[in-house]
Amino acid sequence: MSTRLHPPDRDLFEQVARAAFLNPFGAERAALDASLAADAPKGPGDLVDRVLVRLRVRLDWLESVGRLDVTGFDDHDATLLEHAILFERFHRFGPDFERLLEAQLAAPERTLPVPFADALLGGLQSAGIAPTRAERLMALFWQMRRAYHFIDRGLVGRSEAMRALRADLWNAVFTVDIERYDRFLWDRMEDFSVLLLGETGTGKGAAAAAIGRAGYVPWDPHRRAFADPFTESFVPLNLSEFPETLIESALFGHAKGAFTGAVSDHDGAFTRCRPHGAVFLDEIGEVTPPVQIKLLRVLEERAYTPVGGTTARRFDGRVLAATHRSLDRLRADGRFRDDFYHRLCSHVIAVPPLRTRIAEAPAELDDLLAVVVERILGQPDADLCAEIRAALDRDLPPEHPWPGNVRELAQRARRVMLTGGCADPPPAVSAARDPFLGSVGAGELDARDLIEGYCARLYHQHGTYEEVARRTGLDRRTVRKYVKKAQG
Repeated sequence: MSTRLHPPDRDLFEQVARAAFLNPFGAERAALDASLAADAPKGPGDLVDRVLVRLRVRLDWLESVGRLDVTGFDDHDATLLEHAILFERFHRFGPDFERLLEAQLAAPERTLPVPFADALLGGLQSAGIAPTRAERLMALFWQMRRAYHFIDRGLVGRSEAMRALRADLWNAVFTVDIERYDRFLWDRMEDFSVLLLGETGTGKGAAAAAIGRAGYVPWDPHRRAFADPFTESFVPLNLSEFPETLIESALFGHAKGAFTGAVSDHDGAFTRCRPHGAVFLDEIGEVTPPVQIKLLRVLEERAYTPVGGTTARRFDGRVLAATHRSLDRLRADGRFRDDFYHRLCSHVIAVPPLRTRIAEAPAELDDLLAVVVERILGQPDADLCAEIRAALDRDLPPEHPWPGNVRELAQRARRVMLTGGCADPPPAVSAARDPFLGSVGAGELDARDLIEGYCARLYHQHGTYEEVARRTGLDRRTVRKYVKKAQG
């Protein structure tokens, strides 16, 4: 006979259920967590601990009287009890999942044992949760732990723009309704492509990696392990690095003999991607309309054919894409197909520029400097951070726009370490001493020479093809060609 929860337990479990299915980076979750804690917490970790203390007291009592079993309650109360149990178990085994995550990062090609699996699965099943349901919850816990880890740690910043970005990335993994995701969408996310927009150097690649590494990985009950290493679920590809003749091979692979130099079969990005994984197409604005048509086929039919091949293959993963260029301008110019754009933009995420982040939270510059310094040195160094910050304050104007964003910050930090300062190079020499400027003034250059020389000067000043492309409106490969030709 079904029973009902006591009203105080029902009230607590209803609030916990709401918290369990809210975006952990959203403002609503923060407000709800605070209401669940008995008094003002000292921080996020303390807040969760206090919620868990209250929850465990009630779950322990139910267990002591033999009622910690979801099958013994009516539908609504059974669901509330299950959610309370899941919330508690997720946090109880959080450190175990974190250790597994770090071990997998250290051994990216191995399928690792999960020593706590029996305890977690056994605990869920003893609470009346069916074995197949418990196994899928095991996979969901693993996915949520990875998503939180990579979104929280992979994206530095305390500004509102970064909080909103983290919330967007979480929704890109689990949708806005994680309960609906758990019921219907966990194995259907390949239809939800993501387009990341932002200036050069803002961290679009890091945002894509957070989504890609947080994909669903099934639990394999026969091997007592997760089906695949999550480290193999994210396949990034920078399209601007490939000449036009090789982009299709990089994407779709090629058959032996497909073209000169194709001495063996080659697997492209879509072939290398695991089921439930993601292919990240960086600089999607660089691909030509013919390639866009083939990518559109992948998105709509889940099919592609290797270059020189005759048999179509199926792609079961997800497509993530990014560009620093204005797709509206490319579409208006006929260089980016409307049908491809509309199929690609299930979720469009704007990655904020550094100037916006600093304007919202000035201390974010110091947070980023600490990360940059640790990556350069391999360990933290507060003194070096202070030295670099002093140079930035001394050599840059207060309203410096940071056109290169976080990448520019890293390069200026290196410049301080090399030279003691981070000021920009001196202004260009006069036309009398500069053959290019002299030729411009004399009207001696044709259009191609003018573009080549201008691109070369911008490259000398800014140091990256991406920044030159952004300033000129050209694509990266064209910029590189012009710069190389100007340099002889």
